[in-house]
Amino acid sequence: MPNRTFRVLQIDDDPALARLVEKALIRLGYVYEHAPDADSGLEHIAGGGIDVVVLDHFLEGGIGLGLLEKLKEQPSAPPVVYVTGSQEPRVAVEALKSGAADYVIKTVGDEFLVLLISAIEQAIEKARLQRQRLEAEREVRAARDRAEILLHEVNHRVANSLALVAALVRLQASAITDQHAKNALNETQARISAIAGLHRRLYTSEDVRSVSLDAYLQALIDELDTTLRADGHTAQIRTQLESVQLPTDKAVSIGVIVTELLTNAYKYAYPGGNAGEVRVMLQRTVGNRARLVVEDDGVGWNGTGTPKGSGLGTRLISTMANQLGTTICYGDGARGTRSVIEIQLG
Repeated sequence: MPNRTFRVLQIDDDPALARLVEKALIRLGYVYEHAPDADSGLEHIAGGGIDVVVLDHFLEGGIGLGLLEKLKEQPSAPPVVYVTGSQEPRVAVEALKSGAADYVIKTVGDEFLVLLISAIEQAIEKARLQRQRLEAEREVRAARDRAEILLHEVNHRVANSLALVAALVRLQASAITDQHAKNALNETQARISAIAGLHRRLYTSEDVRSVSLDAYLQALIDELDTTLRADGHTAQIRTQLESVQLPTDKAVSIGVIVTELLTNAYKYAYPGGNAGEVRVMLQRTVGNRARLVVEDDGVGWNGTGTPKGSGLGTRLISTMANQLGTTICYGDGARGTRSVIEIQLG
């Protein structure tokens, strides 16, 4: 006996068989409806409320497979139990391919009714589980969409707040006369801007889990170039960046590293206002990895000895590299400074 009243529609042009099925289903608490042909069956289904259809293979004017194909075009069509008197497996296979939930072969005696009722119950249960799965998926999608909207809003506000902090630091730097303090504040402002730039990119991205590293670095480099040129540094920068997607948390570390390496190159590679070039290259390598190179043709440093300045930038680079699970490799310093970092993209 079903837990609620289910409506079963039988489409069959055999009135004797229809009466047998009607009696058996009503005895079990089902609501029974009958349609003698495909057209009237479609009208019943279009009226709604049908929980399962019992469809005979041979109908007046055609076969049930044609009706099955029409039902496939209806997204909310009820499940179909296909009934056939043919012993050929091909008919059952065609019915299942056309969307039937199950099939029953007509036999003499009560065995047919037992198998039919079992198939009806299974079709109803399968449809229920399918509806629950679709509803669960819909709820998951809705929750994910809400979370992404909130995350975009968070990144938007963080980016704005960091931009404000960077502007305040810049104002403070312009208000003091001590050159060492001014330089330190300008470097701090560049670091804050690097992180703010990532959050700006995240709130305009469709996928907040990753960032297009090449686009992020290009925007970061352009902003840094403008800032450092305003401070009187003259090095020319050239970029060669391949398209690379990177998880967001790793992109923050890369942004800080590139900011420090470029700042050092602008400040120390070409002393005395000499002209020169700084190159930033990003390329994919094997094993879901990428290689980032920052190099110049200046005075050169091989990564050993006491760094120029306060050494804070060098410590930051090392810390960010450790967070990425990698290290910075330096060239020999004979023909400028070359810094290489291998990045695991996954």
